[in-house]
This record gives sequence, structure tokens and C-alpha cells, in this order.
Amino acid sequence: MLRKLLFRQAPRAYRFLSTQSTLPLLSKCSVFSYCSSSRPEIPPSNSIEQLEDQPTNTISIDRSGLYSPPEHSHEPSSDSELVKHLKGIIKFRGGPISVAEYMEEVLTNPKAGFYINRDVFGAEGDFITSPEVSQMFGEMVGVWAMCLWEQMGQPKRVNLVELGPGRGTLMADLLRGASKFKNFTESLHIHMVECSPALQKLQHQSLKCMDEENTSDGVDKRSLSTLAGTPVSWHATLEQVPFGLPTIIIAHEFYDALPVHQFQRGSRGWCEKMIDVTEDSSFHFVLSPQPTPATLYLMKRCKWAVPKEVEKLNQIEVCPKAMDLTSTLAKRIGVDGGGALIIDYGLNGVVSDSLQAIRKHKFVNILDYPGSADLSAYVDFASIKHSAEEASDDVSVHGPITQSQFLGSLGINFRVEALLQNCTDEQAEALRTGYWRLVGDGEAPFWEGPEEQVPIGMGTRYMAMAIVNKKQGIPIPFQ
Repeated sequence: MLRKLLFRQAPRAYRFLSTQSTLPLLSKCSVFSYCSSSRPEIPPSNSIEQLEDQPTNTISIDRSGLYSPPEHSHEPSSDSELVKHLKGIIKFRGGPISVAEYMEEVLTNPKAGFYINRDVFGAEGDFITSPEVSQMFGEMVGVWAMCLWEQMGQPKRVNLVELGPGRGTLMADLLRGASKFKNFTESLHIHMVECSPALQKLQHQSLKCMDEENTSDGVDKRSLSTLAGTPVSWHATLEQVPFGLPTIIIAHEFYDALPVHQFQRGSRGWCEKMIDVTEDSSFHFVLSPQPTPATLYLMKRCKWAVPKEVEKLNQIEVCPKAMDLTSTLAKRIGVDGGGALIIDYGLNGVVSDSLQAIRKHKFVNILDYPGSADLSAYVDFASIKHSAEEASDDVSVHGPITQSQFLGSLGINFRVEALLQNCTDEQAEALRTGYWRLVGDGEAPFWEGPEEQVPIGMGTRYMAMAIVNKKQGIPIPFQ
């Protein structure tokens, strides 16, 4: 997906891209790190001799020079099921896989993906997201959704969609905060786009859903959130969300978990970084010896960039799924009305080498123990903007602005002051800490606790962008 409010973790150093006036021809490039494993060779002098003294003609083969594989062991392999699966893909193809394919398998493999069978959020998980920091985040997103709904003309029926809802904390806080605004909540049908069965169960609990038998409309079961009396449905993909209604889409820390392709500049052009298996059966990076299908997206991204932005870069990340998802969002919003809010960490420009792995709130090697750490990459907000504008003439794109600006303009300062009026000392400390993490910059100056747990402000490292139907005007707070 914020990934991540890391306690006392220094910000990762990301390269800010520079680029050349024209993109080099994407032809075959020399491979600096491409290592092909070679099997032990069979000596050319294998001898075959006929034994003439035998009553029947037989052939004896001298196998002393042949490669003898180790005897099969019934001892369990130390490789996890996901590692075996990844190595199986590489072996079946006879060559390396892209970083994007590796990332997708690691995060969403149906049997062993990082997100699929566990709760990875919160202090006990691997990372903390904004909704887990404070209820105020979900409340402010709810304010934005209600303001957009008003700009849409207060339609009687609206799809409220969240992509990658995690535990469901953001949506739960949104509904609690909006529960007094009956006209708004009664218009909503909530759609949670989530591929993990484990997280779907957590979301069901967070929204305090009740399942009702409902055979009259041909649907076996329907869920109702008791937080605001709103119907809730779950889908594996956005395409499964019904069309034909105005739609408000929330994508908080969703884009950063979409798989990225990495390219490295070589002497004869750009080569895609791939992942292969070494002779000692470990994973390592190699370079593709020729252009790959993702090269088309690299060419598109470089076409959008200012020439000097790419000129000095040695590495570039592109995210085809982010481009395609944005195109889908924009077309839907252009036809049905509504808007999308995207909040994530990233850059308003070309992204270089940003892919990272986080396990138990610490950075780890990307290739170590696949499936045990979260993988995420900086979001390219400029690419999102271009993708939306190319997909539909009926939408406008606003931002990005910093998360601090976004939450501040929606009234988080007033909200924290109101909450501080009626709370215990412990609650007050939690509110101040959560507020700083959401809108602050760097270490909290008021912190008096353990140094390794000092709150790190993410207000300037996260950004917000909105895509809306042009008929609705400029959304709050992007004016």
C-alpha cells in the first residue's frame, strides 16, 4: 500500500529524477548483471564399448563423467510455499521474472500472499496507516466525501467505494462521523474492493455488519453496517462494482502497493530489471537482454516527462497497473459522475528507485523471505494526472497537495481541539501524538517518551489528489 509510520525510522533516501531531452532507443542493451546459471557439462569423451565376450550383444556405458544429482531427500525444504512457487515460475519460463510480477505474487498470491491470510496493520502488524493512527483521519475523509456529494447535487443514490480498505478503520470512522447527516448516509451503498478473505472478515467486524437473508432480489445475502444503516458489498476488483450511479472512490495507500516495473539505463538504452535464481538457489537481480512488454509504458511515461527530468536518471519505475486503474476511474467518473480521492506517499514526477520492503516496522531486503514483508513503492502522481486526462475529457484533476494541507483545510485543527476538551490525560496524549503523525513534519517537538518511539510526522511526505467530473466544479479543499 503509508506505508508507514516507522518509529524512529529515518526517511528513505529517494533519487529525484533528472532526464534527457530524448529517450534513447529502447533496443537491446548490454547486460551488466545478467547471470545465467549453467548446468554441469557432460564431458565429450564418454566411452561406449561393446563387450564381445558376452553371448548376447550388450552395450556398457561409462557414466563416470556424467553429472550425478544428489539423492532425493524426504527432509522438508526450508523454502516457503511462496518461494517454491516463485522459483517454479522462473524454472518453467526458463528465465527471470519482472520485479512487478515478483511484487504481485509476494503481496497477493491467493495462498501465501502477504495481504491474503493475515492482519498486517497496526502496532502489532508490519506497518501503521493513517486511519490506525487517529479517528480524525477517517472523519476528515468523510467531510471531503460529504462536500463532494453536495457539489454533485445531493443525489439520492451513491456508490461509496474504498480500494484496499485494510481493516476497514477508515470507512468505520467515516460512517461514525457522518452518522448524524442522515440524507448523506441514507444515499450510500458502500463497496469494499478487497481481495483478501482475512481482511474482508476484519472489515465486516469494523463496520459492525449484520448479514440478512434477501432472496427477493435474487441476492443470497446482503450486509448492513449498523454504524449508519448503510448496505455494504465486497468485491475482488473495481470492475465488479455496479455502474450507472454517481460514485465516490477513496484510494488511501492503495496505489503504493500496485506492482512496479524497474528499468536501468545501459550503454545502449533502458533495460528492465528482472529477478532470477542463482546457482545457490537464492534470488538476485538481473537485466533483461532485450525490450520487454513494459517498455511501452516506460516510453509513455517518458513522453509525459519534461526532458531534463529523465536525462540524469539511471533508474526509472513505472506502474502500468496504476496507469490502467486511473484510466478506469476517470472513464467511470466521466460517465456516471462523482470523484476519486487518492492519498499516498509519492512524488509529483518521475520516480526512480523507491521500491522498499517493511517487516515489523523495519526496512528489510526486498528479496529476503518473500511474503514475510510488505512491498511498496512511491506513487507517481504526475503519471496519475496524465492517465486521467488522457482517458476522459469529462474529468478534471486537482493536486497533489500535502496531507497536512488537505487535513488542515478540512478542519482537523478544530476537531482535535474539540476532542481535547473532554478526554483523559492518556487520551489527550494519544490525540496529540496522532495529530502530529498526520500533519506534522519530522520528529514531534513535544515528545517526552522513549526516544525510539518518538512520533514522526508524515504531513508533508503524503499527498492528496482528486479526480472529479468537470460538471461538479473544483472539489474542496483544492480551490
